[in-house]
Amino acid sequence: MASPATLVNPISEIPFFQSKVATFSLNSFSLSKNLPFSRNGTSYLQHRTLKNAYFQRNVVDNSSLSSETEFGQISDVPLLSCSEAIERLRTFRACYESKQQYLAMYSSIFGGITTDPAAMVIPMDDHIVHRGHGVFDTAAIMDGYLYELDQHLDRFLGSAAMAKIKLPFDRERIRRILIQTVSASKCRKGSLRYWLSAGPGDFQLSPYGCHQSSLYAIVIQDQSASNHEGIKVVTSSVQIKPPQFAVMKSVNYLPNALSKMEAEENDAYAAIWLDEEGYIAEGPNMNVAFVTKEKELLMPKFDKILSGCTAKRVLVLAESLVKEGKLRGIRLGDVTMDEGKNADEMMLIGSGVFVRAVVQWDDQVIGDGNEGPVTRSLLNLILDDMKSGPATVRVPVPY
Repeated sequence: MASPATLVNPISEIPFFQSKVATFSLNSFSLSKNLPFSRNGTSYLQHRTLKNAYFQRNVVDNSSLSSETEFGQISDVPLLSCSEAIERLRTFRACYESKQQYLAMYSSIFGGITTDPAAMVIPMDDHIVHRGHGVFDTAAIMDGYLYELDQHLDRFLGSAAMAKIKLPFDRERIRRILIQTVSASKCRKGSLRYWLSAGPGDFQLSPYGCHQSSLYAIVIQDQSASNHEGIKVVTSSVQIKPPQFAVMKSVNYLPNALSKMEAEENDAYAAIWLDEEGYIAEGPNMNVAFVTKEKELLMPKFDKILSGCTAKRVLVLAESLVKEGKLRGIRLGDVTMDEGKNADEMMLIGSGVFVRAVVQWDDQVIGDGNEGPVTRSLLNLILDDMKSGPATVRVPVPY
């Protein structure tokens, strides 16, 4: 497989960057020389006041910035070089603990892969940052294989088309970049998250000034302990996104975040959305499914919600439970709240939770209040599929 440097053209060969920046290597991390933070001769500076003791002890001498003016005393805000800013970012990251470790990042802006978290940055004028004009997707990494990479990639490209984002590369090249980013990370269990953006260019509303779309990818190793215990959910009071945006996996996740926060404020794991007709829709980042009293696996239709790759795989794997007699059938359809709360089993399904039993919705206990046999069987089927499923769902990573 090609080396990271050959995955894309060097920045110096991209028309927009010709004669404007020098070719650089992220691996050296002499960032004051290597990272181009200028455009058209104008420097881009990022100022941030950090109040921890480290930064207070290391504020550079800016006496010239601290003079009296007609507006009063000017604050002592340090003017940082690129290398100083990156070093402060590195120190800032070391000041807090996280259960997630960022092992590698690809950036089409850099034209390569970095394994230094301090260099895992994107331009502030990228429209994915200040306008939310971007889409993303995720694929799980299990035992050195990417699970359902192609299924997630197809949805990713479909979301990009709906968001009117032109691809910077063709599908096969994007796929190779994603696989090689995982390879560079050495991660054998975790997740790969990737984004397509309208790209950097300016702070206008229209992406007309964006020079080209951008692709980013990060490999994440989550060190949280696996938890498959039954959980509580609540009904979300946050309005669900309209179907035009709900079926697209865009970075517009403010409603999702507010919904999740509402759940946590009520000692619940997630909040469940209802659509405009009052039917059960989905969770903030997962699908929902039920086992009815007639032993039928019932899932809301995907016409107004995100088409979950894990949920669709569960529907395929559940066919074996029908053959075994554990289920009488599988159905997609409208589900009322009353049907959901009175089901024998309820579950959340997604790449982050796999299959997770819901034992309480608002004040209503689901079933007997414990994880049901079908939920447990579907979780085991997904876990087995991730570890030993067919080549159609498992892509080996060449480390």
